[in-house]
Amino acid sequence: MVEQSPILGAVVALVAWSLVMWLWMYATRIPAIAKANLELDPNAPNGQQMALLPPRVRWKADNYNHLMEQPTLFYAIAITLAVLGAGDGVNATLAWAYVGLRVLHSLIQVLVNKIEVRFLVFTLSTLPLIALTYNATKLFL
Repeated sequence: MVEQSPILGAVVALVAWSLVMWLWMYATRIPAIAKANLELDPNAPNGQQMALLPPRVRWKADNYNHLMEQPTLFYAIAITLAVLGAGDGVNATLAWAYVGLRVLHSLIQVLVNKIEVRFLVFTLSTLPLIALTYNATKLFL
């Protein structure tokens, strides 16, 4: 049996959360499109038709897109640490902190979208990512 790196649990959790957000996005977007009687036009400029939907619907899509941005750096560094045998201890804790803060960021964005609070949580979530990157860098020095 292959030994599992604890940091990979955080990777799986963030992927699972991203899929929850994907489901939430479509569970609100499809009914909103139907309610607005939108006829989807493939020739419309990107985002133009979705801008017609209520903000609370758009926030879910915005957050899903955010989960496809900075977390890609998290996946790369977490998997690197796992492969290097450094995915336990403080690095696993930092990874779970990152995931927890990203979930909190999502909930703030999709429920109330207070930008100042969201930015603070985003900034806080970046700190564990920086620490993980630093810890991985030290392995190569």
